[in-house]
Amino acid sequence: MDFFKYIHAVGTGPKGNRDLSFDESKDMMLQILNQSIPSEQAAAFLLGWRLKPETVTEFRGAIEACDSFIQRTTIPNSLELGYPFDGKAKNPYIFPLVAKVLEESGLSLVVIGDKLAPAKGGITIKDICSTIELNENIHYFDRENFFKKMSDITDLRMKLGLRSGFNTIEKLPHVSNSEYAITGVFHKPYVKKYVEIFSDRYKRFALIQGNEGTPELFSKGRLWISNGGELEEFLVDPEFYGIDYTKSWEKITKEESLEQLLHPSDEYVKLAKLNAAVYLFVTENAKSVDEAWEKLD
Repeated sequence: MDFFKYIHAVGTGPKGNRDLSFDESKDMMLQILNQSIPSEQAAAFLLGWRLKPETVTEFRGAIEACDSFIQRTTIPNSLELGYPFDGKAKNPYIFPLVAKVLEESGLSLVVIGDKLAPAKGGITIKDICSTIELNENIHYFDRENFFKKMSDITDLRMKLGLRSGFNTIEKLPHVSNSEYAITGVFHKPYVKKYVEIFSDRYKRFALIQGNEGTPELFSKGRLWISNGGELEEFLVDPEFYGIDYTKSWEKITKEESLEQLLHPSDEYVKLAKLNAAVYLFVTENAKSVDEAWEKLD
């Protein structure tokens, strides 16, 4: 279909804009991923789409287009962690330490990385996974290998320099056929949208008020679990578990991030244990975070 139709749908202002249908959104995404249109048209659409803004139906159509290109590798008994591709800027990652805590549980963690995407300018999952040795229960998937068409448009996105619908779509590609998934969310209004977009792709889907939009809990936050159409909300507070960790508000370098990860403080190790407990609860290996915490002692 003529791509100008899609640009017109999102780029003519509040009175002229309209939402795309599922099939239109799927076709739009196929054209962008195949790079069958000029990059200027793709950038114009992404900007207008963000401002319109995107709908759940549009996201789901775009995700179905993505699914047709993704090469999957099944990882049994795994939890897919949905990280943003613009990285972490102010705090280190904690998932390598969480994996060590989970070694005896049999649960595997799935993480996905690629080149830096807009707009935070942080340290990426790929930066970490290409630098340190990972535990055997961490399965790292590089998007350049399993979804090259999405990876190939990263340069276009960086030239645009702004967040777009891709920032939402790309977080959970379901590359490992995991039954369970968790991703981070900044604001509660987005919880319902994420559930409507992603929950039917998993047996149990969770969202957490994680650090810098990641599925990593660094301070008191809420956890939402979607299970069979029901959405439950829980409050998780590190202080309740005797954890006194102060997160950073200043930008850190990759070297500083790795230093904190490779030589963690006692409080950071305890924080990793709490995140591991959350993951055991999400994956139905415990009836509550409290029970999971006790199991990990």
